Amino acid sequence: MNPQTLDVRATYLDYFHKNGHKIYPSMPLVPDDASLLFTNAGMVQFKDIFTGKIPTPTPPRATSSQLSMRAGGKHNDLENVGYTARHHTLFEMLGNFSFGDYFKKEAIAFAWEFVTQILGFDKSVLYVTIHESDDEAFELWSAHIEASRIKRMGDKDNFWQMGDSGPCGPCSEIYVDQGAKYFHTSEDYFGGEGDRFLEIWNLVFMQFEQKDGVRTPLPKPSIDTGMGLERVIALLEKKINNFDTSLFAPLMQCIEKLTGLTYYHDDALLDNAMNFDSARLNELRKQIASFRVIADHARSVAFLLAQGVNFDKEGRGYVLRRILRRAVRHGYLLGLKKPFLFEVLDSVCESMGGHYGFLLERKEVIKEQCRNEEERFFETIESGMELFNSALSSLRALQEQSEAIHKDSKQNPNVQHNDVSLKDKPLLFSGEVAFKLYDTYGFPLDLTQDMLRDKNIEVDLVVFEKNMDAQKSRSKASWKGSGDVLKEGDFKELLSAFGENEFIGYDLKQAQQEQSKILALLNGDFKIIEKLGQNEQGWVMLDKTPFYPESGGPVGDKGLLFEAIHKTDSKPLAKVLDTQKYFGLNLSRIEALQNLSVGDKIQAEVDSARFEIMKHHSATHLLHYALRKILGTHIAQAGSLVESNRLRFDFSHPKALSSAELEQIEELVNAQIIKASAQICETMEIEEAKAKGAMALFGEKYGDVVRVITFGDSIELCGGIHVENTAQIGSFYIVKESGVSSGVRRIEAVCGLAAYHYGKSALKEVEMARESLKAQNLQLGIDKLKAQVKELKEKRQKSAPSVHRLNAQNIGEVKLIIAQIENSAQGDIKELIDRAKNENDKVAILLISESSGKIALAAGIKGLDSKGAKLKAGAWVKEVAQILGGGGGGRDDFATAGGKDASKIQEALQKAREIAQNALS
Repeated sequence: MNPQTLDVRATYLDYFHKNGHKIYPSMPLVPDDASLLFTNAGMVQFKDIFTGKIPTPTPPRATSSQLSMRAGGKHNDLENVGYTARHHTLFEMLGNFSFGDYFKKEAIAFAWEFVTQILGFDKSVLYVTIHESDDEAFELWSAHIEASRIKRMGDKDNFWQMGDSGPCGPCSEIYVDQGAKYFHTSEDYFGGEGDRFLEIWNLVFMQFEQKDGVRTPLPKPSIDTGMGLERVIALLEKKINNFDTSLFAPLMQCIEKLTGLTYYHDDALLDNAMNFDSARLNELRKQIASFRVIADHARSVAFLLAQGVNFDKEGRGYVLRRILRRAVRHGYLLGLKKPFLFEVLDSVCESMGGHYGFLLERKEVIKEQCRNEEERFFETIESGMELFNSALSSLRALQEQSEAIHKDSKQNPNVQHNDVSLKDKPLLFSGEVAFKLYDTYGFPLDLTQDMLRDKNIEVDLVVFEKNMDAQKSRSKASWKGSGDVLKEGDFKELLSAFGENEFIGYDLKQAQQEQSKILALLNGDFKIIEKLGQNEQGWVMLDKTPFYPESGGPVGDKGLLFEAIHKTDSKPLAKVLDTQKYFGLNLSRIEALQNLSVGDKIQAEVDSARFEIMKHHSATHLLHYALRKILGTHIAQAGSLVESNRLRFDFSHPKALSSAELEQIEELVNAQIIKASAQICETMEIEEAKAKGAMALFGEKYGDVVRVITFGDSIELCGGIHVENTAQIGSFYIVKESGVSSGVRRIEAVCGLAAYHYGKSALKEVEMARESLKAQNLQLGIDKLKAQVKELKEKRQKSAPSVHRLNAQNIGEVKLIIAQIENSAQGDIKELIDRAKNENDKVAILLISESSGKIALAAGIKGLDSKGAKLKAGAWVKEVAQILGGGGGGRDDFATAGGKDASKIQEALQKAREIAQNALS
């Protein structure tokens, strides 16, 4: 065995596949589980099988290499990353699972054979742990390893449970002794906190069901195992730190190139410690920690972005932002003062894209998203660091002053003193400053804590939380959870009895002529019932259903249920209010208009709104194609909603779309509609579909055989409902383009009947304007219209070119503009400032306007170097506003204010100029 060339992931999956296990791909980091922020273990995708929500699959054995994330939520390793040998925010967990099939004997044999024969670990360095009460496991392990190497442990270490209730059972672990060379502290004993004896494999024996504190044996005990890929590779390569392996080598080389610094492996640093004095050794350890933080976090940022998580102020997007900003801050410590992490992402994609192909597919777009977010943070990091260092200096000065007083009091016998000085007490960093760093400068709390770590200073969390609570109360903000709804119910019973029911609604006309049978009725809590009374609501499962469940963008179908044979004037049996899919079951929420029973035969009628939903769904495919054609192939869908009267499409793109781009996109979609391209629906192997160029959406669950929908040049994997021909879409109008979050834009559009109403409304407005003109004297109306056109032209000329006509001076490379604008509101001067910033690389501009007795001020800053960065828009406008008897403030790059005393406008302008000249000179 050569550990440098062994593909551990592939070897593991192949071994268990040969032993009857089905290989499951890694599920997305965003799980379909409301109780989890991220997928944090290999068993997450099998949780519903273990808990009995759904039946056991065939075969009842599984294996996977699961991407896992532990950053945020209950499982959070973020603060440890970089400072320990084994913690990661993102890692891969190799696992094999048995769902009531084999148990302890086979699981132990598999583990031992793989570790000793496949991976080639020497048996003399291996130990095993079992639960202290598990005599069965002891006997089974004794067939493989000496009894002296089997260690019994208590509940804390060797008993697993999913929660207070549910499956649980004892654990058994395999440990590797790394030897005493680098591990000789008092904690480096078996069971200690040291790293000498390192767990390599954990076997969970799901043996009991726990309820109300009582454990009863499960009828079909199961197996859940886990082996960390990063840890195994480190042990195989005889590295004492996961980050020193070949797995991370490309990332470390990239960071070395960016920083010009050297990354030292732990063993190399320990072997050469004598060559460094203590100060240099401490400096190198901090440098190494920063390398590791950047490398780890680059992997997390790359995978989260590639899997559709976007930077945000809440939920998963906020965790992503925290990870990026922690990495950027460590790059800043290494001397990187401009965006760099996006370049490390390139190495992540290249080194891991072989197994995770979506990294290579989305490499350019995730790099651009990363770079844009870095640029935003770098705009405030300097100011934030100034505030942090100032507060830290004040804290140290207070400590030194206290120490001096304490020392003086001890030396003066006439002065009473305390025996404990401030120096002996734990120092608390200002909670108010920590909150300001978070709220104003974008420093997450754990980033501030990280900066204080090596100084042994803690944040005053009481004050920080008080400020945070006050902010939440003011803004009425609420955190988003995982965004999913956890459903409990009799799903397993339905799947066991009937399997997944059949959707027959693609050919809608034919589907509505077929009869269906009520297989099951459920109440609002998804519990099986036999009957549903008149006016009661519940859920129905039909053997064959034409109702499309909400999926892939389109909302769920509505409609009616009739008797199997009915006349046109027959009264319906039930209203279908919505249709959803749970665990593969297509269920419709209904309101019974007459009594319904299981076994009743019915005829379903889908609401006519379905046809409009189909139009908008097909138009979404055409829009996706047009976006990629006009903006570039970096475009990737980031969300979709399709209703009968509109569509909403979110996509990855770094900036707002121009009017010209929107017009091009709208024209291209309509051109495809006019071509009257027929729908081509094909079923094929997924690899064949990808080879054909079909676009797949990450996070969607595709089987080995997929459905491919083609409209002209648009080719996508899609299980949804569509029109038969693009001509049926009618016309297409974009009604809005906006930003959703950093790097994600949104287009809202209408087509079909909604487009007709949209166009009719626009024509009505034009007609109303025309009638208004007719009501006036024609010549006066024409003259007035000409005057309005002239006024609008003059106003436009003042707004666009007026920036050039304002008095400006150049101070070095910076253009300084300070002026009074006549009769303009704050919105107008903001527009002028935006134009000045768009037209200049380096500019400082402050404008004052007085209109109807109201004074408005605004200031903007762009592109100033570190010297010019002394000029902050917020502080600048605030000081000037004081002269005018007003106040205000804002960000470093843009701020607004108001004033009361118009007689002092010239004095205020002069003051503004003095402040700027002093800062820029």
